[in-house]
Amino acid sequence: MHKTVTSGILLTSFAYFLFSVQDASVKWLVAALPVWQILFVRSVTIFSLCLAWGGRPLLRSARYSPVLKPLFLRNLLLLAAWLSYYTAARDLGLAELTTLYYASPIVMTILSVPILGEKVPGYRWLAVATGFVGVVIACGVAVKGLELSLPVYLALQAAIFWAIATVLLRKTALHERTPVQMTISSGFFVFYTALAMPFVWQSISATDIALMAGTGVVAGIGQFAMFEGMRRAPVSVLAPFEYSSLVWAFVLGYLIWSDVPGSNVFAGAALIISAGMIIIASERFAGRFRERV
Repeated sequence: MHKTVTSGILLTSFAYFLFSVQDASVKWLVAALPVWQILFVRSVTIFSLCLAWGGRPLLRSARYSPVLKPLFLRNLLLLAAWLSYYTAARDLGLAELTTLYYASPIVMTILSVPILGEKVPGYRWLAVATGFVGVVIACGVAVKGLELSLPVYLALQAAIFWAIATVLLRKTALHERTPVQMTISSGFFVFYTALAMPFVWQSISATDIALMAGTGVVAGIGQFAMFEGMRRAPVSVLAPFEYSSLVWAFVLGYLIWSDVPGSNVFAGAALIISAGMIIIASERFAGRFRERV
């Protein structure tokens, strides 16, 4: 397997771990604070980190970037996805929320063909299917009796919007540096969420500010890893690794909310890990075959 693809897989897997930490943190915060306010502080934190990293030269690069317009569209989709996801988080458990969201890797793989022109071999489809079966098994008990409702609809909507935004990220990542993309993305989010602040802002404690800012730091590192991963490997290769965040969701659910995983969780986790192994082994074999040819 090409070293660039390997690093892309590692970076993306690390990003999904950090996003799981972010989701758990936001789920904790939305119990008492508006989603808009949490996203605002998170976005300001990431934007500040970008400025500390690159200063004015980075801002100039962002202003004249060729991917400015595509990122504007992508961030509208992300905003819609996150608002849907975190609003649903008020009423759904972390396992339920994560399970419904996992329509996104399938949508990603499908869209990578017409939008990015990727060729998706059978083993990548197998990996996506295996991972999704693992999700269904792992969360079978958690979603038993789950009926169609607004929170369920919002979680599914978030999955579709996230998938489209991720495919667009691969497109922009090939034409712009990661710090520039992060600056543009976080800048858009500061602008979007600031518009709502006069209407939703609530007084908050120093602890809440620290937790929201910490969420921003975690999300910023996760974004960097995600952007870099997308620069190095095709979407159809990386999509199955998104399922790994389900494992982290259950771990965090146990540590924070004392949700005890059942045997089905471990069976599902084994399939999710197998999905990643299918990709790694197949890509390595395909790479060796190309070298021989």
